[in-house]
Parts: sequence; C-alpha cells; structure tokens
Amino acid sequence: MLTYELKKAPGIPLYEALYRCIRGDILSGKLPAGTKLPSKRALAVHLEVSKITVEAAYNQLSAEGYILPVEKVGYFVEAVETLPAPSPAVPAAEVKPEADLLDLTTNAPAHFPFSVWSRLQRQVLLDYGHQLLQPMPSCGCLDLRRAIAKHLAGFRGMQVDPENIIIGAGTDFLYNLLPQLLGQDKIFALEEPGYEKIHRIYSAAGVRVHRATMDGQGVIPEALAEAKVLHFSPSHHFPTGIVTPMLRRQALLKWASSGENWIVEDDYDCEFRFDTHPMPALYGQSDRVVYINSFSKSLAPSIRLGYMVLPPSLMEKFRRELFFYSGTVSGFEQHTLARFLSQGHFEKHINRMRKFYRSRRNQLLQIIRACPLQDRLTIEEADAGLHFIVKVDTPLSDEQLQAYCLGLGLKIRTLSSYYHGAAPMESQHRIVVNYSGLQDEDVHKLEAILKG
Repeated sequence: MLTYELKKAPGIPLYEALYRCIRGDILSGKLPAGTKLPSKRALAVHLEVSKITVEAAYNQLSAEGYILPVEKVGYFVEAVETLPAPSPAVPAAEVKPEADLLDLTTNAPAHFPFSVWSRLQRQVLLDYGHQLLQPMPSCGCLDLRRAIAKHLAGFRGMQVDPENIIIGAGTDFLYNLLPQLLGQDKIFALEEPGYEKIHRIYSAAGVRVHRATMDGQGVIPEALAEAKVLHFSPSHHFPTGIVTPMLRRQALLKWASSGENWIVEDDYDCEFRFDTHPMPALYGQSDRVVYINSFSKSLAPSIRLGYMVLPPSLMEKFRRELFFYSGTVSGFEQHTLARFLSQGHFEKHINRMRKFYRSRRNQLLQIIRACPLQDRLTIEEADAGLHFIVKVDTPLSDEQLQAYCLGLGLKIRTLSSYYHGAAPMESQHRIVVNYSGLQDEDVHKLEAILKG
C-alpha cells in the first residue's frame, strides 16, 4: 500500500501533494510501469484523507499520462521516462559555495509533460519513419506552422497566414536573421533596462544598438529619434513587468509607419500573466511589425524551438534572399510539437502551469509578508509573470545588498543590474525574484532564511 506523509502547505491543496508524491515515485522508478494502484477508497482510508482527495490526484495523474484508468479494473502506472538515481551526497568540505545558494536569478520550467510528449514522439516515429531523416524546409514544417497559426488565433486573437511563419532554433537564431532582413545599416533600439543577451546578439551581427529610455508606460517614442528598428516587449517587459498601454502602443505604431521604421514585438512570457489576459498583439495592426515568440518558457529551453511571424513584404524578401538557409530544428521535434499543439495538450499544459505558478507565487508572497523583515520589504509588480520585484528599505548599495544576500545563502540580481548604462536612483534597492524553477524544498529554505 502506498504510504506518504501528507502535510498541508500554503497554496498547495492536499490532492496536489498526493499527486506529487505518486508522480515522484513513478518518475524515480519506485512504481514501475504496469503497477496497479490501490483503489481510491482503499488509499483514502489508508492515508486518512477523503476519497475526493485521492480521486482528484488520480485524475491529475491520468490527465498527464502517468497512470491509465481501466474501467471496472483500476488504475495502472504508464510507461514513462524515469529519472536517474540521485548521486551520493558530496562531503560538506568539498561542496562549492555556489552549490548551497538558493538561486533567484533565473527561471526554469517546474514541470514537463514527459508522458504525453514521449507518446507523441512514438506516434511521429511510426507515422513518418524515414521521412524524418530528410532536410526540413527553411521556414519549418507546414503542419507546425499551421498549428502555431491556430494557437495564435485562439490565444492572442491574431490572424496569421502559416506561410508567413518561420521556425527557428530558439529566438537567438531568429534575432540573427533580423539584421539581414531589416538592414545591418539600421540602428536597433532596445529597452532600457532590458535583457542583455539581445544586445550582444545584435552587436555581434554588426548592427549599432541604442538603448531606449522607458517610463511607467514603456518605451518613450522620443527616445527613438535615431533608431530605425525597435525591439521591445509591449505585453510584458522584463524585468520591470510593465505592460505598454494602448495610447503608448498607438504612438509607437505611428512612429513605425510614418518613418518607414520597424517594430520587433517580442512576446516574452505572455502566457503567464495572472491578473488579466494579454493585451492584443501589435502584429496585424501595422505592416511594420515582426512578431517573435518561443516555447522556451512554456515547455523547456532545451527544446530550442522559436518562431517568427513576418509581414508579407518581409516574407517575400526572406524567400528571395534568405531561402537558402536550412531548417534549424529537427523534423522529429517539429512534428511532435505540431501534434502537441493541435491535439490541445499545449493549452492544457499552460492552464495547469498557470495555476501552479500562481500558487507558487502566492506562497512566496505570503512568506515575504509574514517574515520579520516585512516592514522593510515592499512587493512590486506581483502579477508580472514568472518574476516579481521586492523593494528593500536599506542603506546598503545594490552591490552591498547582493553581497549581503550571498552571505545569507541567496543568489540575487537587482533591477539596476539590467541597465546597460548608469541606473537611475528609482531602480536601486529592488530585487528581481525569479521563482518558476523553485522546488518545494527551495521554498522552505527561503522561508528559513527570511525568518533568520
């Protein structure tokens, strides 16, 4: 009989705690494929929980493909890819300082639908066979482009021709195409503060990069005097969490159209806002907008699959001048993702992860608001997707604050560090908290650190 010590935790229902325990045993191989699970009633009695709790946990496991319900027989463990056994503990004397740090500087997917993904991969192998060994079109497979167009129509309200979509190995590859399409002689403007890697990619591609000043509504149009291309994230800026409102969007669209300029709309992290639905995309409101997104945050960065939607005029230029590029994503992954999207698995995964991340965020906010330092901590942009900002009332400089946190076991990054130039005073003493990759033990560790 399955035996677990179930404890209620803030923001985590009891059924989810049970679901995680059983899922962990399946992934570790402790519950091998074919194992029959106890009946809902028997397990409820054994664990001293309600039958509804067990039923909800089983339904979640079944929905994700970890177990298979057989009518009038019971529930059986499905064949899934098991996780490797943990390595032996390293003696304390050999542990590097970084190993014990709680990292709040990066995000990582909390879950991946391994069972569903592997099942679709098997189907693709059987259906396509040797066709998967053939080179892919430079724009990507048509099935995936059609699935992405349908997804954008349903989730973002965008009417996109699949023929105008380019599939690439992550956004890095797509960023590199843009100077070739838009002109290496043009000045590219990036948000200030912003993601430093984009600056490096464009600079390495040989274009001049300017930083566009922002206010509380996003990029200031007057800061684009010399620029011909604006690369920004109007629906969810990182790291500030700013959502560009309608009037500012209209001003930037006017800038793009009147001066024959271009906007690159980077729809970063748009799936994980919790307060409202994302605002309508800029793509389609002007023929001067390029749309870019990826599945790195929503699925996994290792899949390396991004996409770019070009307006018809740029797509014609791509076909005329850059069609010689080989497809950069394997057909195996493209066909698998096409089925994952078209069969509704992606939508279910996003809904599930949105609930999980909201719960995780609420957990952290509760811990911060209940800690002894609560009077010196102010939470800002709590609905900014997979991160939020904590303002610290301290006389320390940001460098000193970072060093102090390291001493406590926290690896942090301040808002001021995302500025390419001198950071303004209002950006000081603000910690950018990335939380999607935190596990349950990390949350408990953070709570212990803040309690001091």
